[in-house]
Amino acid sequence: MNTQTLVLKRNYHVLFLLAITLLFTLFSSNLFAGTGVNVDKRTGLAIYGYDPVAYFTQSKPVKGNNTFVVEHQGTKWAFSSAANMQAFSANPEKYLPQYGGYCAFAASKNKIAKIDPNAWSIKNGKLYLNYNDKIRSRWLKDVDRMIVKGDRNWPALLKEAQGKTGYDK
Repeated sequence: MNTQTLVLKRNYHVLFLLAITLLFTLFSSNLFAGTGVNVDKRTGLAIYGYDPVAYFTQSKPVKGNNTFVVEHQGTKWAFSSAANMQAFSANPEKYLPQYGGYCAFAASKNKIAKIDPNAWSIKNGKLYLNYNDKIRSRWLKDVDRMIVKGDRNWPALLKEAQGKTGYDK
């Protein structure tokens, strides 16, 4: 092999390594960071596998069924029925819990905390989940002010939430 061929091969290797590095840099933050949604580490399902639509249609938390799962923006959501899955797919923003499905009370205090799917409320057509019933009671005593605070805090908290990989229930 002559010198020119060796230099050409070396340049191709360098270009290949640069391309791999560039691709890794572009995609690594999305591949290894969370989506900002409260996901159960064991199942990989948002809000511990509870059906977000059921809070609106049945006025109670209902565990989703693994038969009815939809991925939305990198997060898997489970539903208790095909009808609920279709409703969510048609209009996810209507059913997505606020603050990524993390505790709304905590978001109002500029913190992130896991939730109990049974500690919930709907205000102005939006689903809010809380850490437990005691925290939910505190949330409901001043809900309007807490929503304003949570909405203000969430953009910064979202960055923190995206670094999380979920919670154990």
